[in-house]
Amino acid sequence: MSKKTTLKVGFIGLGDQGGPMAQAIAESGFELHIWARRPHSLEALAGAPHIVEKTVQTLAENCDVVCLCLTDDKDIVSLLDSGLRHGLKPGAVLVNHGTGDPGESRRLAAELQQRGIPYLDAPVSGGRPGALARTLTTMVGGESQTFSKVRAVFETFSRRVSLLGPSGAGQMTKLLNNALTMSNLKNAVDVFSLGKSVGMDLVQLHEVIAMSSGSSTVLRAINNEITADIAPHLQGLMHKDIEHFADAILDAGLNPQVMRDRCLAGADGLVELVGQLAV
Repeated sequence: MSKKTTLKVGFIGLGDQGGPMAQAIAESGFELHIWARRPHSLEALAGAPHIVEKTVQTLAENCDVVCLCLTDDKDIVSLLDSGLRHGLKPGAVLVNHGTGDPGESRRLAAELQQRGIPYLDAPVSGGRPGALARTLTTMVGGESQTFSKVRAVFETFSRRVSLLGPSGAGQMTKLLNNALTMSNLKNAVDVFSLGKSVGMDLVQLHEVIAMSSGSSTVLRAINNEITADIAPHLQGLMHKDIEHFADAILDAGLNPQVMRDRCLAGADGLVELVGQLAV
């Protein structure tokens, strides 16, 4: 059912995950404004009501909340320097749905707060399938009043929305989640290597274990959401995220080396594992 609201929402980052998220926002009754660097990206909103803005500055000027679903923190800084910062009006909320560094989230929140602009780090988990099904998990860091103001936007594409703490808490939660995913992936790499050594049919082994107690979300995703075509791209994102994880743990005065090495080994084995388990 459509959720009518006067809140005007801007969205930038209409990729595999961001496109379905933006569509969910539009179809839930929010007035959606979008901007894309490449015109073909706008195809993600075909059939959904939306307003295309010519610049990031005009998008910001016309919206109460601006959601960004970009690859990394440097992309946010680039947009801010390209007019987004000047277009945001006092009281408008800037939201980062990408995965990045908790320290950078705290820095951006402090910088924007000086101009009266609240900032939320709100990374999501579930990938494109979760975005299409509108069952993402949204992990939020920031002020509770700001969270309450925009929570209904997050609920359009999420099964669970949680405020984890102050700025940076959403990113830290996502990085810990990703570290667990990649360490689980390393388990799978090791086990299927052993299975190959003892002469098991790896495809059959995968089919059985994926439905058994030894399974994990990442193992079940292989041959479903994770295919040979996208595995190299996901591998690159994993490398980026584990370095953010390591930096964040170091900033907290802890040693991330053992977990970092294990997660990198899991990421490094993804492409080969997907190839071995291809049906």
